Amino acid sequence: MAMQSAGTDIAARARSVIDEFKDLEGPLLPILHGIQEEFGHVPSETVPVIAEALNLSRAEVHGVVTFYHDYRSQPAGRHVLKLCRAEACQSMGADAIAAQISQALGIGFHETAKDDSVTLEPVFCLGLCACAPAAMLDGEVIGRLDADKIEEIVAEVRS
Repeated sequence: MAMQSAGTDIAARARSVIDEFKDLEGPLLPILHGIQEEFGHVPSETVPVIAEALNLSRAEVHGVVTFYHDYRSQPAGRHVLKLCRAEACQSMGADAIAAQISQALGIGFHETAKDDSVTLEPVFCLGLCACAPAAMLDGEVIGRLDADKIEEIVAEVRS
């Protein structure tokens, strides 16, 4: 019975988010952003609720969730670190930066540290090409990554 109660709570919370955005033109993406903000990810239990509310198939909703890299099917860590993998950053040493950060955090891309402190994600352009290599930590962009900035980032996500 507790499982059903949890599912009912998720559905109710999802419906509240859906109601907030369903009257917008093209409401699916704003709804998914709202769902992810509410839960920290897009729980699979919300897909049928969204589909029914928008008169879409579950496959259509699932397809959008899995197509866009910003939507997660599992909760992220307390911090989200996105490293730019685009050409400008790669030409400025992003592969070495990624290896250093991965080693310092003990995780690879699409992984969350065992203590849930940080999730490491690749991103394909942050618009900081002139300040490459670049990253984004919890929505704040960081340009010209180097060893000192890596130390600062690791210290911040571990605190």
